[in-house]
Amino acid sequence: MSKTVDYYLAPQSPWTYLGHQRLVQIAKATGASVRVMPMDLGQVFPISGGLPLGKRAPQRQAYRLVELARFSQALKLPLNLHPKFFPVAGDPAAKLIIAVDMHHGTDAALAITSAVLSAVWHEERDIADAATLAALLSEHQLDAACLALSNTPEVQARYDSYTQSAIDAQVFGAPSYVIDGELFWGQDRLDFVAQKLKS
Repeated sequence: MSKTVDYYLAPQSPWTYLGHQRLVQIAKATGASVRVMPMDLGQVFPISGGLPLGKRAPQRQAYRLVELARFSQALKLPLNLHPKFFPVAGDPAAKLIIAVDMHHGTDAALAITSAVLSAVWHEERDIADAATLAALLSEHQLDAACLALSNTPEVQARYDSYTQSAIDAQVFGAPSYVIDGELFWGQDRLDFVAQKLKS
């Protein structure tokens, strides 16, 4: 019986970017299904004890850049350490991902998630800008109506639900993966995710 991964992500997270395609590959290889669940870290952090990047200690901020460079090189994924549009609000992109999931299904949601993450961390694009999001839909042959759908109460309710689900699952950062109630935090835990899905 195939397993399901609850994939809690933040579309502005470089760590989500670094792990996204590997998660997609692992799910495909193991026959697992993925529930794409963007969450609002602004709601999660006050409960989990996390801090926005700018409020973290200087040594933590410095080491984050070292680790991002290491993983970018190791994974052969291009990553701008200081992208033009970061920090950036994640809510518009998160809600677009949800809208695409509702309209087109999981595969399309994973594809637009990849596009959004690359837009921030590789392509120097503003994912808080509606024109950018519309362009990403067009580039991936997805219905332009998803942008309007992303601004509906229905999508907002699902976004709120995913955020609360993350809090209930003890999620405290992005990306996080939950399988059969077991939490895996961070793209560097994907080997353990693969093991769990194969077991």
